Amino acid sequence: MWRPDVLKYFYWPFAVTVLALAGAFALGLQYSATLSGAFGFLLIGGILAVLEISLSFDNAIVNANKLETMDEKWRKRFLTWGILIAVFGMRIIFPLLIVVVAAGIGPIEAVRLAATKPAEYAEIIHGAHLEIAAFGGAFLMMVALSYFVDAEKEVDWIAGVERGLRRFGAVKGTEIVLVLLVMMGFSTALPEAVQDEFLFAAIFGLATFLGVELLGAYLDKREAVGAVAKGGLGAFLYLEVLDASFSFDGVIGAFALTQNLFLIAIGLGIGAMYVRAMTLMLVERGTLTEFRYLEHGAFWSILVLSVIMFVQTLTPIPELVTGLLGAGFIALAFLSSVRYNRRVKA
Repeated sequence: MWRPDVLKYFYWPFAVTVLALAGAFALGLQYSATLSGAFGFLLIGGILAVLEISLSFDNAIVNANKLETMDEKWRKRFLTWGILIAVFGMRIIFPLLIVVVAAGIGPIEAVRLAATKPAEYAEIIHGAHLEIAAFGGAFLMMVALSYFVDAEKEVDWIAGVERGLRRFGAVKGTEIVLVLLVMMGFSTALPEAVQDEFLFAAIFGLATFLGVELLGAYLDKREAVGAVAKGGLGAFLYLEVLDASFSFDGVIGAFALTQNLFLIAIGLGIGAMYVRAMTLMLVERGTLTEFRYLEHGAFWSILVLSVIMFVQTLTPIPELVTGLLGAGFIALAFLSSVRYNRRVKA
């Protein structure tokens, strides 16, 4: 897996990293007019890139799993158009839309606010954190449980738990009931004044998952008329919404390091390039097939992230904890896969 030719997947991310960090340095000079300020921007840009990569290992694995079922045309579209949507859509447009809706101002005014009054801009973003965390938590929990609560799933990693969840797959809608119970539990722990906002956002996240699944099945069925579709527009939309949900945590967490929207876009954009490179590598090298439990680790990581997003509506959790937990599950799954392969070959 780790032969020198692996580097070919990261040529573009390396090039973008150099150019983007140079942009961060120039941005720092413009805002501070000092070398120390410029180097500060450079350092924060690098930290944000590492943060995004650490939070997105599971994203790359899940993307790769879905891309393996997509036809070549839509796979290429996701890996090209998808990066534009991920970088510009989630890292720039999404935070601006939050401010537009929350503050009731126009898009141009939101850009002006981000450029001239970053502290006020960041305050508005943080003010919408509860709704964002509730939406993302519900959506990602559905993603994870839809994988585990599946009667046709054949391989178990954490056998006792996964086997039990798999048995519930015979009952349709089990994952929806589980997510609703979790939502109700967290809503009762919140102050009464914000319970309605939490539940509305969480239900909207649940409905978005079901809507994307329904729309995806419909679109792919239409594409399949006269041909065998392996995943087209519907799968593309699913991956984009999934990418957006993964990005919530990173975008909100980034404001703890800097209030500059443009620096956040630079740092998280670098991370998004590496996620796409890892996704492509996993697909082309058949890594998910080679390492039996890697996919399981990714979905456990997603489940943990969804719980953390719900918990964040009650109390702050450092992004370092989120990143380490996610990377930890994937690392353990990787090691379990290596041990399994050795046993099989022995």
